[in-house]
Amino acid sequence: MIQKKNFSIPLDKFINYCLYDKKNGYYMTRNPFGKEGDFTTAPNISRLFSEMLAVWTISFWESLGSPKKFNLIELGAGNGEMMKVMIESFKKFPSFLKSCNIIIYEKSPRLIQKQKNNINFKDIKWTKSFVKPNKFPSIFLANEFFDAIPIKQFLKDKGNWFERYVKISNKKKPSFIKKKFNIKNLDKYFNFKISHNQNFIEYSPLGFKYLNNILKILKKSKGGLLIIDYGYFAEKMRDTLQAIHNKRYSEVFENIGKSDITYNINFHLINKIIKNFNKLDMKYTSQKKFLTNLGIHERAEIISRNKLFSEKADIFYRLKRLIDENEMGKIFKVMLIKNLDNKFQIGF
Repeated sequence: MIQKKNFSIPLDKFINYCLYDKKNGYYMTRNPFGKEGDFTTAPNISRLFSEMLAVWTISFWESLGSPKKFNLIELGAGNGEMMKVMIESFKKFPSFLKSCNIIIYEKSPRLIQKQKNNINFKDIKWTKSFVKPNKFPSIFLANEFFDAIPIKQFLKDKGNWFERYVKISNKKKPSFIKKKFNIKNLDKYFNFKISHNQNFIEYSPLGFKYLNNILKILKKSKGGLLIIDYGYFAEKMRDTLQAIHNKRYSEVFENIGKSDITYNINFHLINKIIKNFNKLDMKYTSQKKFLTNLGIHERAEIISRNKLFSEKADIFYRLKRLIDENEMGKIFKVMLIKNLDNKFQIGF
């Protein structure tokens, strides 16, 4: 990445290097999940989360008419814990599992191996290229997937729009610079005026591409996309770029390749993108309401019966982390994108 002379690259290319470079990228060279990593995702906090996702998935499958063949596609499976527990739950519903063609999309060879070791289930297909599923209905699961995709940023200054770049030097630490940008090109790209009433724009080109591909699939065949991620639903966009190193917030230009770089999903923007597609609809809520509506409290009560006090306390401590509004319950949002004629609303 370092060259002899100074040069600059768009922010998304800089983030892509930091996260996905084969030799130095954060996700390509280490396991970022669990005790040894920088963050703990919901499936690693409590198996209750994955059990609720399994219940939801079976219910959504039934809303599709219980097709004898369908695709269950997880986008970025982390260390594989969520799919491992979901499959354990699916085994109690053999007709569902028999119908299920499980696919995991994962770019990191290191994480693929981690997932294979953890899940230990032979009927799964892994792919490093984005999924082009067959004609069967597809259910996509994206738990903390979109926040890990590189973003671009644009800012308005004195009536002019600029794109944020990163200046690279072999002598100094990288720094932000801005380059003038014709915002009309971005409005045309999105097929709506994304710059309307904005002073700042933040989005992921690759995330937009993934989303568009999935929406085209959903429009052609029955199915849905469930997104669970931290974010906000507001028309006004803001700068949410952040880095995490050793479980603490860090400067973006510190510990390059050793920090996770992420951002908050703007679900209002996703909703505007959905409106470009006829016959598609969305449901939206917080993680707290979603898991509570699915019966996570009741499930916790069931599995805590006849447990030692310490074990029971641990179950409900982990439950609190998932649904408390001061923990993950409020900042994490859930969005379901589906066909308009499917009135399914379990969890919402």
